[in-house]
Amino acid sequence: MVKRDSWLSVTPEPERELPAAVAGLAIGGLPDESDVAEQRAKIERLVLTGGRRRWLRYLHEVIDLIEQNAGSDDPDVKRARRLALAVISNHHNLLLGLPGPAARETAVQRERLDHLTRQPTGVK
Repeated sequence: MVKRDSWLSVTPEPERELPAAVAGLAIGGLPDESDVAEQRAKIERLVLTGGRRRWLRYLHEVIDLIEQNAGSDDPDVKRARRLALAVISNHHNLLLGLPGPAARETAVQRERLDHLTRQPTGVK
């Protein structure tokens, strides 16, 4: 059976942009370099060995963090939310053009992201 890994070719932005954003959302403020390095290592492991399902589960968890931090007034958290929201929205929309089940598997998350984008706190 051929391994379906077309999801890996979507875009490099999650690997590049999410570590700092997710670290900030996880701690509720400006992350230090060790927090960012921890997220970078986690993403690297997922991309290299985790497979599509684990990667999408991770992104689902990031969407949960975006929602959990919706009421934050911290400018660093707002910036992290905005960045993570944009990156994951783009990623999930690009999945629509790929073969395989990833687009179907992320349909509910795309709806959540769309809702979050339209919230006043989602894009400020």
